[in-house]
Amino acid sequence: MDTETEVTRLLQDATRGDPKAEAALIDAVYADLRRRAGAMMKRENPDHTLQPTALVHETWMRLIRQENVDWKGKAHFLAVASTLMRRILVDHARKRNAARRGGGAPKISLEDGLGLTTDSDADVLALHEALEQLGALDARQADIVVMRFFGGLTNAECGVVLGVSTRTVEGDWAMARAWLRRRLTRG
Repeated sequence: MDTETEVTRLLQDATRGDPKAEAALIDAVYADLRRRAGAMMKRENPDHTLQPTALVHETWMRLIRQENVDWKGKAHFLAVASTLMRRILVDHARKRNAARRGGGAPKISLEDGLGLTTDSDADVLALHEALEQLGALDARQADIVVMRFFGGLTNAECGVVLGVSTRTVEGDWAMARAWLRRRLTRG
């Protein structure tokens, strides 16, 4: 049985409350979650108080509380995990930044993930706000940014999750990057 089919079966069994399936599921996806969390944390300030392992554990705790999710496979699971990781980082930034906007907020470098050619960094909260605005304009493009940038999914994996072609994802990804670049680099 291939990994994709096995993970899909484990997701369905774990959703039905099978503790053995949940244990097997964590074994099957932990390395992917840890790799994605590590990639996200590399974009953060070096003094960030949240570690990749803690991010994975917090994400897992939120994932297992999901109810009524019709898991469509490993890519869908990783897309949901990516969204949760992003929310955890945003919540963490808000807590650290409660005293004043911008003061010591964790930073995400947008050069690698979004192809921005700027020397400045956009903080997690600014990126979150920009993604919320993009989501209001085009929810699919915002979802693709979360899956690609935060989750590390490929265009093909995003297409499977969203039920669209890889070519559609490529076009939306290019448009979203350009929109975010304009939005985040405005003076």
